[in-house]
Amino acid sequence: MIASRRFSLLATSIAAALILSACQPATEDEATPSDTATPPVTDLEVNPADTQTDDVLAEDDAANETQMTDMLRDYTKAMTRMHDEMMIGMGYNDPDTAFAKAMLGHHRGAIEMAKIQLKHGTDDSMRQLAQNVIDAQQLEIDTLNKWLASHPDTVKTNPHTEAMQQAYARSMDVLHGDMVLGIADPQPDMAFARGMLPHHIGAVDMANVQLKYGTDEEMRQLAQSIIDTQQAEIELMQNWIASRSADAAKTNTNADADSTTDASDDQAQSSQSQPSKEPATAPAKDGES
Repeated sequence: MIASRRFSLLATSIAAALILSACQPATEDEATPSDTATPPVTDLEVNPADTQTDDVLAEDDAANETQMTDMLRDYTKAMTRMHDEMMIGMGYNDPDTAFAKAMLGHHRGAIEMAKIQLKHGTDDSMRQLAQNVIDAQQLEIDTLNKWLASHPDTVKTNPHTEAMQQAYARSMDVLHGDMVLGIADPQPDMAFARGMLPHHIGAVDMANVQLKYGTDEEMRQLAQSIIDTQQAEIELMQNWIASRSADAAKTNTNADADSTTDASDDQAQSSQSQPSKEPATAPAKDGES
């Protein structure tokens, strides 16, 4: 559990850095001028404390990697690939093409996550949901690939490009952070549900952005279909998580009550087994009744 918490903090920091760097590409004006010389670093300029700190951080990173479970490692790789492809799409100028490319990466990530659930999970309802995700989103991936083949991005921006990109960036920030925390759950079925829930919420947000800025009728219909389908699955996961959390809380309460009862019984038995400490009656003397 400690390892999962340490990784979730590390992964959240990495995710934030990836998002910020992807959303703020360097321009030619920001490049370091060639006529500005960088002073050489000498041994005297190196702070030993800094070197020591770097060594400690490196050891912590290695420890976090070692402590990651196979499931968490699989989820992290899938999310990294999904993040990279989605960020490419969100940088497109045309709103319809941006939606199609970003959603393509989003769907591929969902299928990878569903396969991880089928590999590690045991809950029948979550396994069925995972299979449904694979079947439905593979069909939509085929549709997106076919549409993108004849709809390349535009060279020039349009009046809605900047607002569209900012809306996607905000959605992506929340999506990735919540997913990182979700997949860190050590229980496989709960990790899938808690990771896929923000993933679906992100898909609905993206679809709403498409309906606001997109104009292609086929992509608008796909966006509405995504909202309808994934909203139903969002409610399913929310109810499942709430039910499992309630069951876990009830189990813990019963366990605490049993522990308290056992402790009381042990204390009572201990009191009964202890010899009486009342003073013994002195023998009667001669002549005394």
